[in-house]
Amino acid sequence: MQSFRTEIENPVVQKDIIDLEAKIRQFHEGKLDEEKFRSLRLARGVYGQRQEGVQMIRIKLPYGKVSSNQLRRICDVSEEYSTGRLHITTRQDIQIHYVDLNRTPELWSQLEKDDITLREACGNTVRNVTASETAGIDTEEPFDVSPYAHALFQYFLRNPVSQEMGRKFKVSFSASDADTGLSYMHDLGFIAKLQNGVPGFKVMLGGGLGSQPRHADELFSYLPSDQIIPLMEGVVRVFDRYGERKSRAKARMKFLIKDLGLDGFKELLEAEQKALPFKTYPIDANAYPQAQIADVTAPEVTIADQEAFENWKATNIVPQKQTGFVAIGVKVKLGDFYIDKARALADLVEKYAAGEIRLSLRQNILIPYVKEALLPFFYTELEKLGFAEAGYNKALDITACPGTDTCNLGIASSTGIAAELERVIAAEYPQYIKNPDVVIKISGCMNACGQHNMANIGFQGMSIRTKEKLVAPALQVLLGGGNIGNGKGLFADKVIKVPSKRGPEALRLILNDFEANGNGLSFVDYYVEKGQIYFYDFLKPLADIENLTQDDFIDWGNTEEYVQAIGVGECAGVVIDLIATLLYESEEKIANAQIALEDKKWAASIYHSYASMVNSAKALLTSENHKTNTHAGIIKDFDTVFVTSDKISLDTSFEVLALQLNKNEPTEAFAKAYVKDANAFLKKVAAYRKLELEHV
Repeated sequence: MQSFRTEIENPVVQKDIIDLEAKIRQFHEGKLDEEKFRSLRLARGVYGQRQEGVQMIRIKLPYGKVSSNQLRRICDVSEEYSTGRLHITTRQDIQIHYVDLNRTPELWSQLEKDDITLREACGNTVRNVTASETAGIDTEEPFDVSPYAHALFQYFLRNPVSQEMGRKFKVSFSASDADTGLSYMHDLGFIAKLQNGVPGFKVMLGGGLGSQPRHADELFSYLPSDQIIPLMEGVVRVFDRYGERKSRAKARMKFLIKDLGLDGFKELLEAEQKALPFKTYPIDANAYPQAQIADVTAPEVTIADQEAFENWKATNIVPQKQTGFVAIGVKVKLGDFYIDKARALADLVEKYAAGEIRLSLRQNILIPYVKEALLPFFYTELEKLGFAEAGYNKALDITACPGTDTCNLGIASSTGIAAELERVIAAEYPQYIKNPDVVIKISGCMNACGQHNMANIGFQGMSIRTKEKLVAPALQVLLGGGNIGNGKGLFADKVIKVPSKRGPEALRLILNDFEANGNGLSFVDYYVEKGQIYFYDFLKPLADIENLTQDDFIDWGNTEEYVQAIGVGECAGVVIDLIATLLYESEEKIANAQIALEDKKWAASIYHSYASMVNSAKALLTSENHKTNTHAGIIKDFDTVFVTSDKISLDTSFEVLALQLNKNEPTEAFAKAYVKDANAFLKKVAAYRKLELEHV
C-alpha cells in the first residue's frame, strides 16, 4: 500500500482510497468502533464473509458492461489479492473472496486504473444499476437504455443524498416490454418507452423480494428521459428522511410505500421538488461510446461434433438488431469462472467482437457484436474454455447465491443443490436444455439474493429439527413465480419444506407432473390452473422427517454433518451508534459541506449540512434512549425532548431549522447560510453533551 497515493489521477477517487486506508488503521488502533467501521467499509464494497479474517470484495459494474481491459484488470486483482475465482452476481457485479482487509485500499487503487469502482457496491447506498444484458442490441427495444443507466449510475455515485440511507436501494432498466430488467421487484424500475419519438420510461416504484416480496406500483406510465434523475433524487430524499432505520427487517422502500400508501408517498415527493438541484436532467445518448467492432475475417475451423454445435446455436445464440451480427450467450455454471478462462475470453472478444461482454441477471455472460460468419470459430474457441455448454437462459441454467459457501446469512447450501439439480435435468430431462419456460432459482436464506421467490420453481435454504432435536438442512419449495412483462410479475407461493437431500426428488415430481398434466400451458399458467394445494399434496410425502437417514444430515457439497451457523448479516450494514462517534461524524459532514461549497456544488453542500444536523440531533436522542428510527422522527422528537422543554435554546423549532432543506432552492446563498446553521447547531449540541457528562 505504498504507491497508490500517487497513482490515481482522479483526486476524488484518491481521497476515497486514502480515507479507507486511514479508517482501517484507526480500526486496528481501537479508535473506530467496529460496527461503525463495518458501515464505512460496506459502502466501499468490502463485505465480511462466513470465514473469519477475510473479506469478500464486490466490484461494481454498472448494467453488467465489462470491457476486455477491465476484465483483464479484474483478473490481475483476483490473482494478486484473492483466489483467482470470479463470481457473477444476480446484480451484474463480480465478487472475489478471501481478501485481506489491509490490502483492500491497494486492491481498489489497481481496479481504478481501468475505471472500475468498489464505491457503494454494498451498504445502505444506491447499489449497482442493473439493466437488460441485451441493451443496445435488443431486437425489441425502442432505444438503447445503456446511456441512461450509465448517467444515473454516475449521478448517484458519491452523491450525499444516498450515502447513509436506512437500507440499500436497487434500480433497474429494461430494454423493452419483455422487462428482462425485472422492474417489478426493484425500488425503482425503468422500462424503455417511446412517446411521439421522445425516449422515456415507464416507472415502477417500491418493489422488492426478501422474506416479504412486494410488487412495485406503477408511478408513471411514461416519464421523459430528462426527468428520471430528478425523479430518483426526489424518491431517494423521501426514503432517506422517512424510511425506517432501526428495524432492518422493515427498512426497505417497499415498507415505506406500504405504510404511506402511493398517494401519501407522492405528496412527500412533491414536497421535495423545490430542493432539487435539477428540474430536468437531459442525457445525451449520442455521446455514449459506440461499439468498436473488430474487422476480421472468419478463421477456418472444423467442427468435430456437428450435433453439439447445432444444439448450442439453438440455445445460446441471441438475435441482434444490427444486421449481420448476433450475440453469444455463455452459460456460466453458478456464476463462477476462473481468471485463466476470463483472460482468454477478454482476448477473444477484443480480437473478434467488440471488446466487451455483458454480465446477466442470471449470472451468465453475453458476447455482443459477433459476426454470424464467425460462429463456428467462436464455438471452437469457447469450447476450449469450457464455455460452450448448451442451455443459456434455459431450465438447465439455474441461478443460485453463494449460500453457506461464503455468506454469513446462509442457512443451507444453495450452490451444492443447484449443481445436483442441473445434473438431474441434464441426465433425466434433456428436453429442458432447450426449454426457456421453466426458470429455477435458489437462495441460501430468506433474503432472496438468488431471487428464488420470483422463479417458476424456487428453493430457499432452511433447516428442520427432529423430535430428538437434531438439525438437518432443508429447502422451502416455492412455485408459480414469473416475469409477465411490462412491469408485471408473479411471486412464488411457499408450498412445502423438505429435507435438502430430497430436493432432487421434489424437482422430479414437479417436472413429471408438468410433463403429464401441463397440457401445453406455460409453467406459470399450469401452476395457476392446478393451485398450491395440488402441489402440496403430491410433495407432502417428501416432508416426512420421521425416516431421516444419516445422509440427510449432510448438506449438498459437504462431507461433514450439518451445523446451522448464521452470522450477522451485512446486506444493510447494521450500525450500533455511539454518541461520541455520531458527533464526530457531524463534524465530518460539516467539513464535507464546506468542501462542496468550495467546489460550487450547492445542493451537495446543503445535503451534507442537513445530514450533520440530523446526526447531531440523533446523538442527543440516543444519549437519552429515545428511538431514532427515521430522520422525520428524529426531527420531531428533538423538538419535543430538547427544544420545547428548553433544554436547548434555538431561535426557532428544530423542524423549521432542519427542513429549510426542502423549503429553499439550492442556491449559493442558501448553501452558505445553511452550513452556518448546521455548525451553530452542532456547537450547541456538543456543549449540552459536555455539560451532561460533567454531571454524570
